[in-house]
Amino acid sequence: MNRETYAVIGCNGQLGSELKELSANLPIDFKFYDYPEIDITKKDELLEILRKDAPGAIINCAAYTAVDKAETEKDAALAVNGIGVKNLADVAKAIDAWLIHVSTDYVFDGTACRPYAETDATNPQSVYGATKLQGEVYATSYSKGIVIRTAWLYSTYGNNFVKTMLRLGNERESLNVVFDQVGTPTYARDLAKAILAAAEKATATNDTTLAGIYHYSNEGVCSWYDFTREIFDIERIACKLSPIETKDYPTPAKRPHFSVFNKKKIKATFGIEIPHWKHSLIECLNKLNSK
Repeated sequence: MNRETYAVIGCNGQLGSELKELSANLPIDFKFYDYPEIDITKKDELLEILRKDAPGAIINCAAYTAVDKAETEKDAALAVNGIGVKNLADVAKAIDAWLIHVSTDYVFDGTACRPYAETDATNPQSVYGATKLQGEVYATSYSKGIVIRTAWLYSTYGNNFVKTMLRLGNERESLNVVFDQVGTPTYARDLAKAILAAAEKATATNDTTLAGIYHYSNEGVCSWYDFTREIFDIERIACKLSPIETKDYPTPAKRPHFSVFNKKKIKATFGIEIPHWKHSLIECLNKLNSK
């Protein structure tokens, strides 16, 4: 029996790097790609490469993620987050592969008072969110397209909030962190495991009722201030931490005030258990400290 093949696009970022690490223990052939080796804005090039690989699943971790820059670089953001996803969906259809695409909480306006379900109305408040929503539309228009929305991603790889707070906490005597934006930190390694569970079931069953949108983050809820407080407590960082409001830390792109997900659908469909964010944070910090 031939081994299944998965193609991972955007393999050098936080999520792609976690998938790369996890792949070593799986009975699957992985093909890892990143820019400029592969450019999702060029459909012919994509098709040529992926047709040779003949993957059962294409996992797209590639994205334009410079949230504030996107406000003035709309075309660049749309090229990757929108048109690039359309190209991947077209190529996936041409080679009959599943497409698993990663999206974001920024497709919502963040004004809810209960965890967002996949069926809730979208209303992006930034260019980044709008371009990611466009990508979702393209991915879900394909009969074997799966979109997994996530939020507050961090990892031992790449640049992220956890690493930034560790650096600033050790450099400064005091730090101000926003407390009126609430969500759930997501350890990229946990998300990678969920993506692999989805890919495994989709390719094994080829059941197109699995297509659609899913929400994934770790369990629990906190503010950015609470998240930072936990990082500092675990690492015994003495930096004085003060909560501030979003209006006291203006940014070009508007951030959602509420980014909590209802994850019932992904847990039930793919049979996954989701760790609490505090447990995953400890795991990530231990791994960082051992490097």
